[in-house]
Amino acid sequence: MVFNRIGTFTLAHRGFVLITAAAALVLSVVIGGGIADRLSEGGFDDPGSDSVRAHAELESRFGAGPADLVALVTVDVSVGDVNTPSVIIDGVALTEELASFEGTAGVLSYWTTGDSSLHSLDAQRGLVIIRVPGESTDPVRREVIADLLAEYGEAERGPFTVQLGGRQAVFEEMGQVIEDDLALAELIAIPLTFIVLIIVFGGLVAAALPVGVGILAALGTFLVLHGVTAFTDVSIFALNLVTALGLGLAIDYSLLVVSRYREELKTSVDRDTALLTTIETSGHTIAFSGLTVAISLSALFIFPLTFLRSFAYAGIGVVLLAITISVVVLPAALSLLGARIDRFTVYRRRVGRHAANPWKNAAKRVIARPWPIVALTIPLLVIVALPFLGVVWGEADDRALPADDPVRAVSDILRDEFATAEANAFPIVALGAQEAGAATSLALKVSLLDGVTRVDAAAGTFVNGANVNPPGPAAERFTGNGAADDATWFNVVPSLEPISPEGEALIEQIRDLDSAYAEVLVGGGTAALLDTKNAIFDRAWLAAATIVVATFVLLFLMFKSILVPIKALALNTLSLGATFGMMVWIFQSGHGSGLLNFTPTGQTDITTPILMFCIAFGLSMDYEVFLLARMKEEYDRTGDNDAAIVAGLAHTGGLVTAAAVLLSITFLAFATSSVSTIKLFGLGLAVAVLVDAFVVRVTLVPALMTLAGKWNWWSPSLLGFGGNHAAPFASRRTPVDLRKQIDLTATVDVRDHDLTSH
Repeated sequence: MVFNRIGTFTLAHRGFVLITAAAALVLSVVIGGGIADRLSEGGFDDPGSDSVRAHAELESRFGAGPADLVALVTVDVSVGDVNTPSVIIDGVALTEELASFEGTAGVLSYWTTGDSSLHSLDAQRGLVIIRVPGESTDPVRREVIADLLAEYGEAERGPFTVQLGGRQAVFEEMGQVIEDDLALAELIAIPLTFIVLIIVFGGLVAAALPVGVGILAALGTFLVLHGVTAFTDVSIFALNLVTALGLGLAIDYSLLVVSRYREELKTSVDRDTALLTTIETSGHTIAFSGLTVAISLSALFIFPLTFLRSFAYAGIGVVLLAITISVVVLPAALSLLGARIDRFTVYRRRVGRHAANPWKNAAKRVIARPWPIVALTIPLLVIVALPFLGVVWGEADDRALPADDPVRAVSDILRDEFATAEANAFPIVALGAQEAGAATSLALKVSLLDGVTRVDAAAGTFVNGANVNPPGPAAERFTGNGAADDATWFNVVPSLEPISPEGEALIEQIRDLDSAYAEVLVGGGTAALLDTKNAIFDRAWLAAATIVVATFVLLFLMFKSILVPIKALALNTLSLGATFGMMVWIFQSGHGSGLLNFTPTGQTDITTPILMFCIAFGLSMDYEVFLLARMKEEYDRTGDNDAAIVAGLAHTGGLVTAAAVLLSITFLAFATSSVSTIKLFGLGLAVAVLVDAFVVRVTLVPALMTLAGKWNWWSPSLLGFGGNHAAPFASRRTPVDLRKQIDLTATVDVRDHDLTSH
């Protein structure tokens, strides 16, 4: 058997295993420690979409592009306003200074264009629009943007106060804030987790082992990601998953190993025998449960977004490391520690001969009244899930940052004090004109659409279907840089919030316009959001089908049952539906926004629920495997379904709930982030884990299994799996004379002893 061989090797070469793990830890710190500098802030767009193509054509044909940064220039009232002669001179000088900054291009301002939309309604503020050429993942481009933010983020320039904002500034700021929040989350999660583990195990050494495994798994994944970045881009947001999932899963798995080991010590002739049995039983469970998580995360590869694929790289890496460390490294450490695992005991719990295991009592109550539990729990979960029917998909924008963030402050001022959303202008690239006057015709049509303030084009400026301003020197940019005569581009200034249903409707209207061009490509953030939605929705069914089919096959192979996988998939859907309903009610509708300190936008970020689904689905299956593996072991031994439910819940109920509490601590630590999307991610996963563990796995699952009876374990005989099977691990156990192992004067009833007690 595979896990018997793994256990035999581990125990025979425990020193080698631990030295190898220590060397890997050193490499992870030395090489993987700087992983944040190799990661990207972007990756939210579909590389093959029209919006991405629009930006590529704009860059290659015209040497142009949408604004990356916006410098908000505030004039000291004692000096005058943006039209004061001395201010005009200083404004032109500032614009030229930014244009000469190495790495910038296409720098425009109110003082160089005379465009009235580039100053505020009270004329006390002006805008400088800055473009930084290059791909979003280009390290040189990122360095230029970082230098600009450092130099002009909040600067004084003579009569001016300069603040930087804009789409790229928001991404950069989010990345920095998340990195800082990640460090804070770790400072919160690790000590709290250690405290809970002390409560679970009662001793400092036993509690320290799972934390050490979690840290080793997270740091090891940093090393894995370092290697992945040599071949593809990885989003910096994936670091959150590495830490949360690395700590959580490794702690869950090591909790299972340590608990089973301490249980086996009561009936084994020596510690190595106990460890070998632990690796065979818990190792088998951990491998299958980890594979369910990895399968769920692998579905993210189906989507073309680098952002989502990054979480697959990070998640699968941390899961595989958590499995390996828990099944190989941790047993080696346990073997080396021996009796020292109980050193520095904080307290000891004793269970009297007649005292009952609380989870055994809970299982008996569920078995006695399964119908009321099913009738109450399922409708309750459905009701909680109902708000998800009203979800409005969107994208995180500057409002994901805290209200007092300086980068967000720029966006808020642009919304409140400027007549048009100049900073939100987006390009239209038109290729292959079929007739003369095509550019003028298309510009007129776009300017007539609701939500468009004006259209800048080679033929002039168009407002409400009229050419209100003849072309000036600045108009050359729309056909310059050697572009062909049949290609041009337009700058569209909207009058509405770009990341909104109205903004999306405007993009769709433009794309539906008839024109004399062979191809019309719309760029900008709103167009990119639409394309991202299409990329996700077009493939979501395939990702879901992949998860469902692969999980069904995996659970069937483990439990030799048709009903168990079907029930698990149905309950996962119900549990996740309730979680998503709560998240929409909180984050989209804004209930509790004051308490949680975020700004509701009336939309839900489209990528976060995809991540939550894949992660939470895998974690739910994780706990399902924990619970059912022990039930199946008991059923194979006794053939009694009810007895298997009672024994399985008695042995794993405390384990599953303790694991859920530990994992939720890690996720809730991320909910303290000041970025609303990370807050949604952390709180959503914490709720998903707790609901699944406390409501579904230890209540609804045993109730449904009671109703199903022996059908739980049925499979068609034509597949060769029909009938009962002997316990796969029973033959490995060494016969033990319990009379020699138990102190008959003690008050401990081994059968009812809680597996995490001493």
